[in-house]
Amino acid sequence: MTGNNLRSPTHRGIVLLSARELDKMRRVGQLAAALLKHLEPMVKPGVSTQALNDEAERWMQANGAISATRGYAPPGYPPFMGAICTSVNEVVCHGIPNPKQILKDGDIINIDVTPILDGYHGDTSKTFLVGNPSASARKLVEVTQECMMRGIAEIKPGARVGDIGAAIQEYAEANGFSVVREMVGHGVGRQFHTEPWIPHYGKRGSGLKLRVGMVFTVEPMLNEGTCDMRILPDRWTVITKDKKLSAQFEHTIAVTEEGVEILTVS
Repeated sequence: MTGNNLRSPTHRGIVLLSARELDKMRRVGQLAAALLKHLEPMVKPGVSTQALNDEAERWMQANGAISATRGYAPPGYPPFMGAICTSVNEVVCHGIPNPKQILKDGDIINIDVTPILDGYHGDTSKTFLVGNPSASARKLVEVTQECMMRGIAEIKPGARVGDIGAAIQEYAEANGFSVVREMVGHGVGRQFHTEPWIPHYGKRGSGLKLRVGMVFTVEPMLNEGTCDMRILPDRWTVITKDKKLSAQFEHTIAVTEEGVEILTVS
């Protein structure tokens, strides 16, 4: 789940994880990646976002995990009512599963999962194509994934948070897309959302210096139109203000002596 953390952090203080804790994060990260892979065959026209949610919850329970999002309620928010987030088309993030929301040919959908295993959170998301989306929708999805990987490639001890955002912003804007500003990546481990906050835009050489043992998400959201967004009355669902498409990809990473390790891979 994306952090709206520039305005309302839920836990302060950067935690550097030990080797033992990183092993636990690898386990839950691999579980999160496996969950997305498990759901992928279900992503097709005629399937409801509620059906995706119910299968995700069943699978997590069968694998000894629970959902971090089910009932999640940071200060000022009502409890989130889904086991996963399902963000379709113009929904930027935090889409709530609904039995009446049926996927249609040409849609795109971001599925964001955060299982908890042995007390640790594995946070990852992917935007899937439903049937045969337009060429412009496909490009948006492809560029968003590449932006995430370019941001991750900047990570190493001594690099700056601004290096990550700059790499993402440069590639996004070069391809004609805008980067959502308000929603950011976040530290994760025993806590769901904590420092450091990771904006997906920025200036190289600026911001917090990265240190070995930091674990956080890189999760850029790119819009087809402007970066402006608004929040629906449910206080969770974020949509593009111009109703154009939005896409997102997310990995949880660890800063290591060698550079960076992606934890949310199967």
